[in-house]
Amino acid sequence: MRIVMIGGSILAVIVLVTGIYVAGVFQGWYGQPRGPGEITSEAVPQEAIEERIARIQAAADALGESPDTEILFGDLHVHSTFSTDAFVWALPLLRGEGANPIADACDFARYCSALDFWAATDHAEALTPTRWSQIIDSVQQCAARSDADGIPDVIPFVGFEWTQVGALPDDHYGHKNVIFRTLDPDGIATRPIAAAGVTVRALRDNAQAMLPPQIAFLDLANRQTYYDFGRFVQDVRDVPLCDEAIPSGELPADCYEIAATPGELVARLESQGLDPLIIPHGSAWGFYTPPGTSWDKQLEPEERPEVMRLIEIFSGHGNSEEYRPWRRIAGDLGNPVCPEPSANYLPSCWQAGVIIERRCLAQGLPDEECADRAFEARENAAFVGLAGHLTVRGETIEDWLDSGQCQDCFLPAFNLNPLTSVQYGLALTNFDEDGSEYRFRWGFIGSSDTHTARPGIGYKPFGRHYMTDAGGAVTEDVAHRFLPPDEDAPAQSFRITREDLINNAGFQMTELERQASFFTGGGLVAAHVSERSRDGVWNALENRQVYATSGLRQLLWFDLVDENGDSMAGMGADAELAENPVFRVRAAGSLRQNEGCPDYSVRGLTPDRLQQLCRGECYNPGNERYRITRIEVVRIRPQIFEGEPVDPLIEDAWRVLPCNDLGEGCEVEFTDPEFVSGGRDAIYYVRAIQEPSGQVNGNNLRCTYDENGQCIEVNPCYGDYRTDMEEECIADVEHRAWSSPIYLTHLQPSATTEPAE
Repeated sequence: MRIVMIGGSILAVIVLVTGIYVAGVFQGWYGQPRGPGEITSEAVPQEAIEERIARIQAAADALGESPDTEILFGDLHVHSTFSTDAFVWALPLLRGEGANPIADACDFARYCSALDFWAATDHAEALTPTRWSQIIDSVQQCAARSDADGIPDVIPFVGFEWTQVGALPDDHYGHKNVIFRTLDPDGIATRPIAAAGVTVRALRDNAQAMLPPQIAFLDLANRQTYYDFGRFVQDVRDVPLCDEAIPSGELPADCYEIAATPGELVARLESQGLDPLIIPHGSAWGFYTPPGTSWDKQLEPEERPEVMRLIEIFSGHGNSEEYRPWRRIAGDLGNPVCPEPSANYLPSCWQAGVIIERRCLAQGLPDEECADRAFEARENAAFVGLAGHLTVRGETIEDWLDSGQCQDCFLPAFNLNPLTSVQYGLALTNFDEDGSEYRFRWGFIGSSDTHTARPGIGYKPFGRHYMTDAGGAVTEDVAHRFLPPDEDAPAQSFRITREDLINNAGFQMTELERQASFFTGGGLVAAHVSERSRDGVWNALENRQVYATSGLRQLLWFDLVDENGDSMAGMGADAELAENPVFRVRAAGSLRQNEGCPDYSVRGLTPDRLQQLCRGECYNPGNERYRITRIEVVRIRPQIFEGEPVDPLIEDAWRVLPCNDLGEGCEVEFTDPEFVSGGRDAIYYVRAIQEPSGQVNGNNLRCTYDENGQCIEVNPCYGDYRTDMEEECIADVEHRAWSSPIYLTHLQPSATTEPAE
């Protein structure tokens, strides 16, 4: 009888558990897989595309430019909620919209931002075989819709992001977008290739830590979204790792492939017979780049620098162009030193000492002891680099003022790292043991790095929480669930070992709250194409016949010309020269925008879709252009012997030329009278600077300055509950376009050894 009772109890438990499980399935407790969404609109009317083409051609004609090419605008850096971070930021508790599927990007590019091309580049670290297949299928559908009536309204590309992060400078290579020419699966990677190390741990293995399951109880109305995130993470974990001993071209489609370095990434793609564009981006972003990281190691031949033909110079996460002589941390990795403040730069490690000393003095402790504690705080912060803020407990954003920021850069990347800036990279030469020399030969592009599947979001300064990556907790309670506060604010800093840093690396290292004030709508890539087609765009990208903008649509031409004024080489070109060069620049400002959306957008999208996707505002140009105020010329003369100091080689701005723009743009010419006598190679590029106009987060931390120009108070534009959702945080900036460089080789041989003193 007792046995029967036990058996009956076990049966009852089994029935109960089974019932709960079945109920959970029907209730969605275990999450549902998110799909790619649905493209809802048909092709943009041909007359709208023809009008767009005619506007650019009219501006080109007014400046005397050849009608042989057309300028197309695009965005090659677009994430959807198939990316882990994008899914997290889309959560309603973080002021997100719940979902931003990849199909939205197609409709947005055509009807909201009116782009000519875009690329899907979700993080490889979160892409399962199913998601990769769905992305390819969605982009194919976008192309089919766009080509339906003749002239394609938008040309979409397939790609992924290799999201590499190293905890220490020697291990850090940064992020690369990989983009494929064709939509034929035979010409696309069988699997996205993830980056080994910290990012895989954060976005694959430890992603659930970003979102505790019980968080759904704080937002019961949207609980399914949080259940779905758990399923999203589990689906990634369920994909087995690929066998590293098997060549990439022989691996099955249904495994998770990893590459540790750029060179390995290239080798794995080549093993599949592929030759995609591989585009570094966010190179100077200090929020994940360890201080001391430099471009130097990526010029080693095994890292295949010649493959990186383009670089994303500007995005919604800031500007990576400008080099500065200051350093975030001085000394070497074994003995890091906190540098003193210098012109236009206050090191964060230095400010850590200020915070601790102020607390110490407030407690009435002796001045000498407080000075010692400040010194110790600076040492501790310098020791852990980008996570230095974790050594000071109980601090606030306001405590840090504008420390760590490039104070005289244009819309700088957060915590800018000068040694991985674009200018620094162009000044380097790798002198190999066999006598070979390696240099970067980049064309410049801009893109958005949107995480809401909205390519080309910078066309108007609006919608901070939809058109930028600014976001945060909806309430203080939610904020503390994600980032528990330090209750105490001791007057002493804390030492963090590098082992702890590496083992526990996560998003808490990256000063998420301060970053929100630096997110903008991002940039664009402009391509000089011979035809409006997939091949036309690809050839322009591959040949570096491109330029970057900070989000608006300036028109720019940059040429090396002969004595008759005819073009010898355009932007992105290599040329050999034995005489002093002459360059010509032609530029026109972007068109001022009308409010609302054009008629074709209103007709092409339902009212609900127009509001949800475009937020009621579209690219809607009028007939008047902003004026170009000046042309800035940057000259960089790469190293000609090993160890040559870099600072004198980067001349920014080498020339500043006024632009007499009466509304149709301007033309300027300049020469370099020192090229022949200098006896060395040189790189030239130009910036076309536009009259000021509004930009979301255009003033970053919104400092108040004293009479000496020092920031004494900040008013951050928070992404969370502390700043109203309707506050756009707009400030005027001088929007700009950056030409790709022209690379000149001096025909006389250059010295290859260090001259005698």
